[in-house]
Amino acid sequence: MPQTLKQENAASRITPEIVAQHGLTPDEYERVLKVLGREPNLVELGIFSVMWSEHCSYKTTRKWLKELPTQAPWVICGPGENAGVIDIGDGQVAIFKMESHNHPSYIEPFQGAATGVGGILRDVFTMGARPIANMNALRFGDPSHPKTKHLISGVVAGIGSYGNCVGVPTVGGECNFHSSYNGNILVNAMTVGIASTDKIFYSAAAGIGNSVVYVGSKTGRDGIHGATMASAEFGEDSEEKRPTVQVGDPFTEKLLIEACLELMQTDTILAIQDMGAAGLTSSSLEMAGKGGTGIELELDKVPMREIGMTPYEIMLSESQERMLMVIKPEKEHIARAVFEKWELAFATIGKITDTGNIVLKMHGAVVADMPIAPVSTDAPVYDRPYEIVRQEEKGNGGEWKDLMPDALSLKPSLLKLLSTPDLASKRWIYEQYDSMVGNDTIARSGGDAAVVRIHGTNKALAITTDCTPRYCYADPVEGGKQAVSETWRNITAVGATPLAITNCLNFGNPQKPEIMGQIVGCLQGMGEACRALDYPIISGNVSLYNETSGVAIQPTPAIGGVGILKDLSKRVGNSFVAVGEDIIVIGETRGHLGASLYLREILGSEEGAPPPVDLKTEKENGDFVRSLIESGKITACHDISDGGLLVAIAEMTYRNGIGANLTVSGDAGFWFGEDQSRYIVTAKNSAVVIEAAKAKNIAVNIIGKTKVSELTVDEKTIKIGELKSANEEWLPKYMG
Repeated sequence: MPQTLKQENAASRITPEIVAQHGLTPDEYERVLKVLGREPNLVELGIFSVMWSEHCSYKTTRKWLKELPTQAPWVICGPGENAGVIDIGDGQVAIFKMESHNHPSYIEPFQGAATGVGGILRDVFTMGARPIANMNALRFGDPSHPKTKHLISGVVAGIGSYGNCVGVPTVGGECNFHSSYNGNILVNAMTVGIASTDKIFYSAAAGIGNSVVYVGSKTGRDGIHGATMASAEFGEDSEEKRPTVQVGDPFTEKLLIEACLELMQTDTILAIQDMGAAGLTSSSLEMAGKGGTGIELELDKVPMREIGMTPYEIMLSESQERMLMVIKPEKEHIARAVFEKWELAFATIGKITDTGNIVLKMHGAVVADMPIAPVSTDAPVYDRPYEIVRQEEKGNGGEWKDLMPDALSLKPSLLKLLSTPDLASKRWIYEQYDSMVGNDTIARSGGDAAVVRIHGTNKALAITTDCTPRYCYADPVEGGKQAVSETWRNITAVGATPLAITNCLNFGNPQKPEIMGQIVGCLQGMGEACRALDYPIISGNVSLYNETSGVAIQPTPAIGGVGILKDLSKRVGNSFVAVGEDIIVIGETRGHLGASLYLREILGSEEGAPPPVDLKTEKENGDFVRSLIESGKITACHDISDGGLLVAIAEMTYRNGIGANLTVSGDAGFWFGEDQSRYIVTAKNSAVVIEAAKAKNIAVNIIGKTKVSELTVDEKTIKIGELKSANEEWLPKYMG
């Protein structure tokens, strides 16, 4: 053992308390001792701590993630890189991913959310893509909780500030509320970018003797132990973890995007990696681990913005807007010129070696010397016990008749649902985001999926995020199926072909069998849906220990979907466009009320199983609807989801002020049940649609006609202005 390591050990003896503070179990520490063949010093312990954290290693979920479908003819790169890559034709690829920044956003909402956006942007442009769209999926606690308003305000401001300043449009997302998120909100961010097929960059280090180059912002002390903090549940001391939250600078990020994309045109970069969670530690170890090489770093050469930083602090800092590259020494001058032009830090801090070890030096002394493979690729893998808990199916509403009002009360029920926090308009949120920068946003928040034109073409990407946590809680398997199917339906509803998904798997403490059962069940359901819909998973993120003082969030496997719209002129929206058109429901309505918003918000119960997802029917109905859109047979389309049929119809009236005269009758289950695989479409010639549906044995039903300015249902009339006011007013009033 080098003399310097002996001295470091003598100066800082590793105690069980120090090991525990670093989030390692006694068994994991024993594994560390076997890997090293000796006791680690503090720098090495810190490196093991972050690399073996749940956030970086996926040690609980890796076994189950391997069973997910990740391949298709159009998939160029699946999970394992900074982001996933799909072929979209014409020599172009779409690169995208979703990630969480939950714990930091609860502790420091503005910076936590802002740096979440910055981090996911870097994952995408690291691979050579110019980001064209941001999305987000937000979950907050009960609106009556004293912290909820503060958290919403900070998170939305952070997302808006970073995205607006960096010049990438935020084009959509979702926002739900439930008391399970009172102590642990969820902030999931997604970015989509476009690159040339022949200009995709990967992270595996290559070439013994090549230079390791640091670019971007200077390193500070912000974010130290961020990955470890994100891998533990909160307790009463959560506020004390504020120093582990990173601080972002979107203007520097914009410069970094432009500098990286410029350099990527010069054939200079051999490998590139974002410094995200665990900072310089994860980027250097992952690059060398994937490349099967060693790496040597001289920490004195790392650009620093604070005085007296130690090797431990330098390696574990999560300062933002930083990248690590491998380039040939003879091309350093090219890279340096580009980054100096953009006024960004540039430093050669090390080299690639053939040792298989990471060697860290400072002031000429070795401060860490560790084998890379066991740390970066051979972290512990756990097969934790699990129990999948599923709510019982109770039929189609009969068991809740004792909760039903004497009269069906369609109008008050509809108005209450439209104004409930989950369904109320999120305009107050999305109007704080610049959704039009770049001038390629065709459809933004408020539709089934955002639509963003691929610059200079008549093609577009359809992008959506979705998940129904109450379904996943009631039945993890069906909830997992539904989360994937809902995004597939969202993309289909605008006329696009769904291609692939990313995910952000948010769960509680996996050491509890019922929570581990939620993870296993949701992944099983997701896998089933992806296979049935030919809709692979190409990237993702896992966020566990989302609970406070033992109270877990509802299981929330957020799904981000991307599809291709080959001809923008064929796109349809989700609003009625003309008076006198037939309103048609595609798919069967059975009136399923279990785990529905009607049951929760009107009848005050969260019981029952979620609506089952028949994946064969889902595929058939979706393909049929897409064919109607592509052939111009329908004028509008909206998928039916939260709140059921009547809520979906109300949502179609807002934009153009065109209402509906509904000529069918039904009970609460018919109007508010949340049966899956359904769409509402309008057509000038409904006979063509009916004939085509019957030819394919697709369930179809004409339920009325569009009319001027009001909704008539069960012989009761509601003005569109009244519907819109109920939907629009809640959030602005709540935020004050």
